[in-house]
Amino acid sequence: MPFSEETLTRLKADAAEITGRYPRARSALLPLLYLVQAEEGYVSDEGMAFCAEVLGITQTEVRGVASFYTMYKHEPAAEYQVGVCTNTTCAIMGGDQIYAELAGHIAGKAGREDAEHGDAPGGTSDHGDIKSPDGKVAIERLECNAACDYAPVVMVNWEFFDNQTPQSAKQLVDDLRSGAEVHSTRGPRICTWREAERVLAGFPDDLADEGPTAGPASLAGLQIARERGWTAPSTDAHGRTGTPGGESGRGAAAEADTSRAESETTVADSPADVSHEDDAKGDDE
Repeated sequence: MPFSEETLTRLKADAAEITGRYPRARSALLPLLYLVQAEEGYVSDEGMAFCAEVLGITQTEVRGVASFYTMYKHEPAAEYQVGVCTNTTCAIMGGDQIYAELAGHIAGKAGREDAEHGDAPGGTSDHGDIKSPDGKVAIERLECNAACDYAPVVMVNWEFFDNQTPQSAKQLVDDLRSGAEVHSTRGPRICTWREAERVLAGFPDDLADEGPTAGPASLAGLQIARERGWTAPSTDAHGRTGTPGGESGRGAAAEADTSRAESETTVADSPADVSHEDDAKGDDE
Protein backbone atom coordinates (compact mmCIF):
# COMPACT_ATOMS: atom_id res chain seq x y z
CA MET A 1 0.00 0.00 0.00
CA PRO A 2 1.50 3.38 -0.99
CA PHE A 3 2.65 5.72 1.75
CA SER A 4 0.28 8.57 2.55
CA GLU A 5 1.41 12.14 1.92
CA GLU A 6 1.74 12.68 5.66
CA THR A 7 3.93 9.59 6.02
CA LEU A 8 6.04 10.55 3.01
CA THR A 9 6.66 14.02 4.41
CA ARG A 10 7.84 12.53 7.70
CA LEU A 11 9.98 9.86 6.03
CA LYS A 12 11.62 12.37 3.71
CA ALA A 13 12.62 14.56 6.66
CA ASP A 14 14.13 11.58 8.47
CA ALA A 15 15.81 10.36 5.28
CA ALA A 16 17.43 13.76 4.73
CA GLU A 17 18.91 13.58 8.23
CA ILE A 18 20.22 10.07 7.59
CA THR A 19 21.79 10.77 4.20
CA GLY A 20 23.39 13.92 5.57
CA ARG A 21 25.63 11.75 7.73
CA TYR A 22 27.44 10.27 4.73
CA PRO A 23 29.75 11.77 2.09
CA ARG A 24 27.94 9.66 -0.54
CA ALA A 25 24.17 9.34 -0.27
CA ARG A 26 24.04 5.70 -1.33
CA SER A 27 26.09 4.76 1.74
CA ALA A 28 22.91 5.44 3.73
CA LEU A 29 21.01 2.48 2.25
CA LEU A 30 21.19 0.22 5.32
CA PRO A 31 19.86 2.81 7.81
CA LEU A 32 17.22 3.87 5.27
CA LEU A 33 16.01 0.27 5.09
CA TYR A 34 15.75 0.27 8.88
CA LEU A 35 13.78 3.51 8.64
CA VAL A 36 11.13 2.11 6.31
CA GLN A 37 11.07 -1.10 8.35
CA ALA A 38 10.34 0.99 11.44
CA GLU A 39 7.39 2.50 9.57
CA GLU A 40 5.72 -0.69 8.41
CA GLY A 41 7.36 -3.45 10.44
CA TYR A 42 9.01 -4.84 7.31
CA VAL A 43 10.59 -3.70 4.05
CA SER A 44 7.76 -3.47 1.54
CA ASP A 45 7.97 -2.82 -2.19
CA GLU A 46 6.91 0.75 -1.47
CA GLY A 47 9.67 1.04 1.12
CA MET A 48 12.28 -0.14 -1.37
CA ALA A 49 10.96 2.28 -3.99
CA PHE A 50 11.24 5.10 -1.46
CA CYS A 51 14.88 4.20 -0.68
CA ALA A 52 15.72 4.03 -4.38
CA GLU A 53 14.19 7.45 -5.04
CA VAL A 54 15.96 9.09 -2.10
CA LEU A 55 19.36 7.66 -3.05
CA GLY A 56 19.07 7.91 -6.81
CA ILE A 57 19.66 4.21 -7.38
CA THR A 58 17.55 1.46 -8.91
CA GLN A 59 14.99 -0.58 -7.04
CA THR A 60 16.92 -3.68 -8.13
CA GLU A 61 19.98 -2.41 -6.26
CA VAL A 62 17.87 -1.80 -3.16
CA ARG A 63 16.22 -5.20 -3.37
CA GLY A 64 19.58 -6.90 -3.75
CA VAL A 65 20.71 -5.48 -0.41
CA ALA A 66 17.38 -5.90 1.39
CA SER A 67 17.13 -9.54 0.35
CA PHE A 68 20.72 -10.34 1.32
CA TYR A 69 20.54 -9.42 5.01
CA THR A 70 18.26 -11.46 7.24
CA MET A 71 17.58 -8.57 9.62
CA TYR A 72 15.31 -7.08 6.96
CA LYS A 73 11.88 -8.71 6.85
CA HIS A 74 9.76 -8.99 3.72
CA GLU A 75 6.45 -9.46 5.43
CA PRO A 76 5.22 -7.88 8.66
CA ALA A 77 7.34 -8.89 11.64
CA ALA A 78 5.91 -9.67 15.04
CA GLU A 79 5.85 -7.04 17.73
CA TYR A 80 8.60 -9.01 19.44
CA GLN A 81 11.09 -10.97 17.35
CA VAL A 82 12.67 -13.65 19.53
CA GLY A 83 15.94 -14.93 18.14
CA VAL A 84 17.43 -18.14 19.51
CA CYS A 85 21.13 -18.59 18.86
CA THR A 86 21.80 -22.10 17.57
CA ASN A 87 25.40 -21.55 16.56
CA THR A 88 28.12 -23.79 17.99
CA THR A 89 28.52 -22.68 21.61
CA CYS A 90 24.84 -21.93 22.23
CA ALA A 91 23.81 -25.16 20.48
CA ILE A 92 26.12 -27.21 22.68
CA MET A 93 24.73 -25.48 25.76
CA GLY A 94 21.11 -26.14 24.78
CA GLY A 95 20.14 -23.62 22.11
CA ASP A 96 18.58 -26.23 19.82
CA GLN A 97 16.45 -27.54 22.66
CA ILE A 98 15.33 -24.03 23.55
CA TYR A 99 14.32 -23.39 19.95
CA ALA A 100 12.42 -26.67 19.67
CA GLU A 101 10.54 -26.15 22.91
CA LEU A 102 9.68 -22.54 22.09
CA ALA A 103 8.36 -23.64 18.69
CA GLY A 104 6.08 -26.13 20.37
CA HIS A 105 5.12 -23.64 23.08
CA ILE A 106 3.79 -21.00 20.72
CA ALA A 107 2.72 -23.09 17.73
CA GLY A 108 1.70 -26.45 19.13
CA LYS A 109 2.82 -29.95 18.27
CA ALA A 110 3.43 -29.29 14.55
CA GLY A 111 5.83 -26.48 15.30
CA ARG A 112 7.70 -28.58 17.83
CA GLU A 113 8.06 -31.55 15.46
CA ASP A 114 9.28 -29.32 12.63
CA ALA A 115 11.88 -27.71 14.88
CA GLU A 116 13.10 -31.05 16.20
CA HIS A 117 13.66 -32.26 12.62
CA GLY A 118 15.56 -29.11 11.70
CA ASP A 119 12.86 -27.81 9.35
CA ALA A 120 11.68 -24.21 9.12
CA PRO A 121 8.83 -24.58 11.61
CA GLY A 122 5.33 -23.70 10.66
CA GLY A 123 6.23 -22.12 7.34
CA THR A 124 4.69 -18.90 8.56
CA SER A 125 7.15 -16.45 7.01
CA ASP A 126 9.66 -16.11 4.21
CA HIS A 127 12.55 -16.36 6.69
CA GLY A 128 11.17 -19.42 8.51
CA ASP A 129 9.96 -17.45 11.53
CA ILE A 130 7.15 -19.03 13.49
CA LYS A 131 4.54 -16.73 15.04
CA SER A 132 2.27 -17.06 18.01
CA PRO A 133 -1.46 -17.14 17.16
CA ASP A 134 -1.90 -13.55 18.37
CA GLY A 135 0.97 -12.39 16.15
CA LYS A 136 2.76 -10.69 19.05
CA VAL A 137 5.78 -12.99 19.13
CA ALA A 138 7.79 -14.73 16.45
CA ILE A 139 10.82 -16.95 16.96
CA GLU A 140 13.71 -17.51 14.58
CA ARG A 141 17.14 -19.08 14.59
CA LEU A 142 20.05 -16.66 14.80
CA GLU A 143 23.71 -17.05 14.03
CA CYS A 144 26.35 -16.14 16.63
CA ASN A 145 25.50 -13.00 18.62
CA ALA A 146 29.03 -12.63 20.05
CA ALA A 147 27.78 -13.48 23.53
CA CYS A 148 29.25 -16.97 23.86
CA ASP A 149 30.26 -16.29 27.47
CA TYR A 150 26.55 -16.30 28.32
CA ALA A 151 25.43 -19.25 26.21
CA PRO A 152 22.75 -20.19 25.50
CA VAL A 153 21.55 -16.74 24.49
CA VAL A 154 18.17 -15.52 23.29
CA MET A 155 17.57 -12.06 21.84
CA VAL A 156 14.36 -10.04 21.73
CA ASN A 157 14.41 -7.21 19.21
CA TRP A 158 18.24 -7.41 19.41
CA GLU A 159 18.48 -7.18 23.22
CA PHE A 160 20.22 -9.96 25.18
CA PHE A 161 18.74 -12.58 27.47
CA ASP A 162 21.64 -14.60 28.87
CA ASN A 163 22.05 -18.13 30.25
CA GLN A 164 18.63 -19.23 29.10
CA THR A 165 16.85 -22.52 29.67
CA PRO A 166 13.77 -23.86 27.88
CA GLN A 167 11.66 -22.88 30.88
CA SER A 168 13.02 -19.34 31.21
CA ALA A 169 12.66 -18.79 27.46
CA LYS A 170 9.03 -19.92 27.54
CA GLN A 171 8.36 -17.62 30.50
CA LEU A 172 9.97 -14.78 28.55
CA VAL A 173 7.62 -15.38 25.61
CA ASP A 174 4.61 -15.58 27.93
CA ASP A 175 5.56 -12.27 29.56
CA LEU A 176 5.93 -10.58 26.17
CA ARG A 177 2.57 -11.85 25.01
CA SER A 178 0.88 -10.73 28.22
CA GLY A 179 2.10 -7.16 27.85
CA ALA A 180 4.29 -7.24 30.96
CA GLU A 181 7.30 -4.91 31.06
CA VAL A 182 10.32 -7.04 30.26
CA HIS A 183 13.95 -6.04 30.89
CA SER A 184 16.91 -7.51 29.06
CA THR A 185 19.82 -9.07 30.94
CA ARG A 186 22.31 -6.51 29.67
CA GLY A 187 20.53 -3.46 28.39
CA PRO A 188 17.24 -1.60 28.62
CA ARG A 189 13.63 -2.70 28.87
CA ILE A 190 12.33 -4.29 25.71
CA CYS A 191 10.75 -2.00 23.15
CA THR A 192 8.69 -3.05 20.14
CA TRP A 193 10.20 -4.21 16.86
CA ARG A 194 9.37 -0.96 15.08
CA GLU A 195 10.85 1.12 17.89
CA ALA A 196 14.04 -0.95 17.78
CA GLU A 197 14.29 -0.52 14.00
CA ARG A 198 14.07 3.26 14.34
CA VAL A 199 17.00 3.16 16.76
CA LEU A 200 18.98 1.12 14.22
CA ALA A 201 18.16 3.78 11.64
CA GLY A 202 20.06 6.21 13.85
CA PHE A 203 17.41 7.86 15.98
CA PRO A 204 18.25 7.14 19.67
CA ASP A 205 15.50 6.30 22.14
CA ASP A 206 17.55 7.59 25.11
CA LEU A 207 17.60 4.13 26.68
CA ALA A 208 21.29 3.46 26.04
CA ASP A 209 22.20 4.00 29.70
CA GLU A 210 19.34 1.94 31.07
CA GLY A 211 20.42 -1.34 32.61
CA PRO A 212 23.90 -2.92 32.75
CA THR A 213 25.94 -3.04 29.56
CA ALA A 214 28.30 -5.81 30.61
CA GLY A 215 28.22 -8.66 33.07
CA PRO A 216 30.70 -10.57 35.26
CA ALA A 217 31.62 -13.15 32.61
CA SER A 218 32.55 -10.46 30.08
CA LEU A 219 34.54 -8.50 32.65
CA ALA A 220 36.43 -11.44 34.17
CA GLY A 221 39.50 -10.97 31.98
CA LEU A 222 39.65 -7.26 32.71
CA GLN A 223 39.41 -7.91 36.45
CA ILE A 224 42.27 -10.44 36.32
CA ALA A 225 44.40 -8.00 34.33
CA ARG A 226 43.85 -5.27 36.90
CA GLU A 227 44.65 -7.56 39.82
CA ARG A 228 47.92 -8.64 38.19
CA GLY A 229 48.90 -5.25 36.87
CA TRP A 230 48.72 -6.25 33.21
CA THR A 231 48.62 -3.48 30.63
CA ALA A 232 48.53 -3.38 26.85
CA PRO A 233 51.79 -3.23 24.89
CA SER A 234 52.98 0.28 24.11
CA THR A 235 53.61 1.47 20.55
CA ASP A 236 56.08 3.91 19.07
CA ALA A 237 55.38 6.81 16.70
CA HIS A 238 55.23 4.37 13.78
CA GLY A 239 52.63 2.16 15.45
CA ARG A 240 55.16 -0.62 16.16
CA THR A 241 54.67 -2.62 19.30
CA GLY A 242 57.28 -2.01 21.98
CA THR A 243 57.90 -3.46 25.42
CA PRO A 244 54.56 -4.25 27.06
CA GLY A 245 53.71 -2.19 30.11
CA GLY A 246 53.51 -4.00 33.42
CA GLU A 247 55.50 -7.06 34.37
CA SER A 248 52.70 -9.52 33.61
CA GLY A 249 51.97 -7.83 30.30
CA ARG A 250 54.99 -9.61 28.84
CA GLY A 251 53.18 -12.90 29.23
CA ALA A 252 53.64 -15.87 31.51
CA ALA A 253 57.33 -16.27 30.76
CA ALA A 254 58.00 -12.73 31.99
CA GLU A 255 57.75 -14.05 35.52
CA ALA A 256 60.76 -16.31 34.94
CA ASP A 257 63.80 -15.17 36.88
CA THR A 258 66.11 -14.72 33.88
CA SER A 259 66.62 -11.84 31.50
CA ARG A 260 66.72 -14.33 28.63
CA ALA A 261 63.14 -15.42 29.33
CA GLU A 262 62.05 -11.78 29.46
CA SER A 263 63.74 -11.02 26.14
CA GLU A 264 62.26 -14.01 24.34
CA THR A 265 58.78 -13.31 25.62
CA THR A 266 58.97 -9.68 24.59
CA VAL A 267 59.93 -10.68 21.05
CA ALA A 268 57.22 -13.34 20.90
CA ASP A 269 54.56 -10.91 22.07
CA SER A 270 55.78 -8.17 19.74
CA PRO A 271 55.92 -9.59 16.19
CA ALA A 272 56.23 -6.13 14.66
CA ASP A 273 59.62 -5.71 16.35
CA VAL A 274 61.18 -9.03 15.29
CA SER A 275 62.82 -7.70 12.13
CA HIS A 276 64.06 -4.64 14.02
CA GLU A 277 65.76 -6.75 16.69
CA ASP A 278 67.21 -9.09 14.07
CA ASP A 279 68.79 -6.10 12.34
CA ALA A 280 70.32 -4.99 15.62
CA LYS A 281 71.83 -8.44 16.16
CA GLY A 282 73.27 -8.36 12.66
CA ASP A 283 74.98 -5.00 13.36
CA ASP A 284 76.56 -6.38 16.52
CA GLU A 285 77.98 -9.33 14.64
